[in-house]
Amino acid sequence: MHYTIIFVNMTRLSLCLILVLTAAIVKAQVRVGTLVIESNETFELTNSDILVADTLIMKDSSRLVLNKLKKENYIRARVAIFGNYCIIDGKGIEGKPGRNGFSGETPFGPCSDGSPGRNGSRGLDGTPGVNLFMYLEEVKIKDKLIIDLSGGNGGPGGNGGNGGGGSPGTVHCNGGNGGNGGNAGQGGNGANGGSLTLSSSRNPNIEKLIGSSINVYTYGGLPGLQGRVGNRGPAGLGPSRKNGKNGEPGLEAPNGLAGINGKVNFEKN
Repeated sequence: MHYTIIFVNMTRLSLCLILVLTAAIVKAQVRVGTLVIESNETFELTNSDILVADTLIMKDSSRLVLNKLKKENYIRARVAIFGNYCIIDGKGIEGKPGRNGFSGETPFGPCSDGSPGRNGSRGLDGTPGVNLFMYLEEVKIKDKLIIDLSGGNGGPGGNGGNGGGGSPGTVHCNGGNGGNGGNAGQGGNGANGGSLTLSSSRNPNIEKLIGSSINVYTYGGLPGLQGRVGNRGPAGLGPSRKNGKNGEPGLEAPNGLAGINGKVNFEKN
């Protein structure tokens, strides 16, 4: 079977390519002869969660982005050569912030209450880091390989809207009451970190490279913080102390929960 050599020289490259002359491309798998990711370039797995290569070459500061829509990704290579500060990116996506609540309004007419602020919405949860399985027969690392499988951080909660102010009073009626502030939105949860399973038949002591030539990040995502509570609306003032009452500030919400750290596993052939 004959394969072409693929050189990656675009900042973002999908896998909707003709990768080989006569290579078999099965469902959810991409098989290439030699994959070269040039310095400072990015190769992104989009339509596949399995990459099989005879030779994988990542030059200095290159990046391989895993398919983050899949829970598990697989990389198999007979020879893997990594330059300096290469990154395999399987980090989860951060949760989006919650929406801020609208502030209440102050009425135009006299002696009327301000409307309450709306509540902030909850921040979205982060997405989990990818579980990556790497089966590399031979590994060569120039200096540093970064594998980031951390979970995405939770999004911050939205801010509560401020209460509207009461309108002024007259000799015939009291000033309006201020509106209550909106409640703070709850923070989203951080996602769990992914796990790395690493195996190298020609480097049986590859675990000794962890922390020196290979840095693996499997941290759980940070919790999203609660939003800010909405301020109370001020009372409308009237003559002879015929004032309204101040509104109440919004209520606080809990922060999100932190994700759980993933693990690093080693398989012996």
